Amino acid sequence: MTLEQLRIFIAVAERAHLTQAADALALTPSAVSASIRALEERYGTPLFNRIGRGIEVNEAGRLFLIEARATLGAARNAELTLAELAGLKRGALTLHASQTLANYWLPPRLLRFRQRYPQIELSLTVGNTRSVAQAVLEGRADLGFVEDSIDEIELSVSAIAEDRIVAVVGPAHPWADGKPISAQALLATQWIMREQGSGTRSAFETRLRGMGIDAAKLDVVLALPSNEAVRSAVMAGPYAAVVSELVVASDLQAGLLRAAHFALPPRPFSLLHHRQRSKSRAALALEQLLGEIAP
Repeated sequence: MTLEQLRIFIAVAERAHLTQAADALALTPSAVSASIRALEERYGTPLFNRIGRGIEVNEAGRLFLIEARATLGAARNAELTLAELAGLKRGALTLHASQTLANYWLPPRLLRFRQRYPQIELSLTVGNTRSVAQAVLEGRADLGFVEDSIDEIELSVSAIAEDRIVAVVGPAHPWADGKPISAQALLATQWIMREQGSGTRSAFETRLRGMGIDAAKLDVVLALPSNEAVRSAVMAGPYAAVVSELVVASDLQAGLLRAAHFALPPRPFSLLHHRQRSKSRAALALEQLLGEIAP
């Protein structure tokens, strides 16, 4: 078994499509198909179900995918260790971040890092708090950036900044008048929420529990997978939403949205790293730069 076979297997498993995997790897579909077939025949274990012209990973393939990702992650760490002997003149840093950080907080900081270390290749994948933590656990991310904290014994969690979350409504919503919001009003209005696994949603539900309110009793009209979708939905109707102040700062200033009078505690932006994996020099350099820049 070679690392190239593992890369091909992972690409096909993640995309459930031979041609798309081939395009991503700059290979021919026949080469990808032959590699998968050779892997299955070598170990006598089918890894995919072939249904018509389609392909999908089976149970054995799903179990193997976990190990394949971990093996490639270990190989990548070995490559980075050798590359960094040149003193950060070569190398790569793979980051996963939840949406608020990836879209609003990280970009200027990554640009500063790029200017300081132009030879370090940066890769950023956007997800939610849950998916970012999983990527760090599996070794697919060198560092993770999430909203709030994570209760995971294998992860080192460090607060790197503080974020404010706000409840927002459209200008025509009754809450736009700035009067305090009661618990009864929270249950009476219609909500646009982020998906389960979102740090913003988790922070809001924690606040509700502190007030003795069951979040399951909220009238949630839509659960959407991005901050931008939530913003657009709230602007389009008589709904309320909870988002980072970073997301809606310009909308609040322009009067397109209004902040409701509902106090929400600040939350940390956290840096995640696997406790049992040593930090690369590039990761340490990024962490140092983040400490130099005012939150």
